[in-house]
Amino acid sequence: MKILFMGTPDFALFSLKAISSSRHEIVGVVTQPDKPRGRGYTLTPPPVKVFAQEKGYAVFQPDTLKGEEFASLLNELSPDLIAVVAYGKILPQNVLSFPKYGCINVHGSLLPEYRGAAPMQRAIIDGKKQTGITTMYMAEGLDTGDMLLKETVEIEENDNFEDIHDKLGACGASLLLKTLDAIENETSVRTKQDEALATYAAKITKETCLLDFSRDAQAVHDLIRGLSPIPLSFTHTPDGRLLKIISAKIQDLQGTYGASGEVISLNDGITVACGTGSITILSVIPEGKSRMGANDFIRGRKLSVGDILK
Repeated sequence: MKILFMGTPDFALFSLKAISSSRHEIVGVVTQPDKPRGRGYTLTPPPVKVFAQEKGYAVFQPDTLKGEEFASLLNELSPDLIAVVAYGKILPQNVLSFPKYGCINVHGSLLPEYRGAAPMQRAIIDGKKQTGITTMYMAEGLDTGDMLLKETVEIEENDNFEDIHDKLGACGASLLLKTLDAIENETSVRTKQDEALATYAAKITKETCLLDFSRDAQAVHDLIRGLSPIPLSFTHTPDGRLLKIISAKIQDLQGTYGASGEVISLNDGITVACGTGSITILSVIPEGKSRMGANDFIRGRKLSVGDILK
């Protein structure tokens, strides 16, 4: 099939690379415009653009998908199918209805659970033991289209966002190729989503990232790993300085140890009391500093047992 690929971040790269190694023809790659990054605000291309240019694919970065310009591009490329993976914009109806075989999306959850912007992070934050990939036909609603194939991925106890991102990226690439084969062979089966089971994975905000040590140790640990390595959860030291948390482990799930957020031990990390149980912080980014182990932070800042992280 002639495929137009639409995607932007690293997650989309897994699927683009898979299609590029398949028998299907990529007639073009649509991705978001370059954006300023880093302290110098250097204009930086998205990962999908970098790979696509290396492979010699035609790359398009429209500011909008509405209007005659993109409609003309579709007519020129004439794709049989549009594959969409974390593109970052809602597709208008004229785009959804253009290709013969429709627009197929790779979504990082077991739909109808976790529709929306942050399905991978939310599954970890919520303490789920499993997540997965769903391939689906795109519709005008947010992740509401008919489902095609699903595959489950286990969330291990210490998996963070990066771990699940990479597991699901690889799973999504494989499942997309199976989906393309089924569509081409006319063996695909469409399954409507049960709206009664639908949940929404809201966008991660700064408020999401603030640690609340009054919650139990499992919930605190799940938030830390669900937001690592980006954007990272955070707390504040006794002197009010920002402290981002890269990694931690559960020290105890049951006990009660003084005030929530109280530092109760500085042996091999910063052990902090939660509403129930405790966690040990293993690596951090202090305000104005680079990543470091918790023990290095302890030595540099003279954190003491009895201090409260707020």
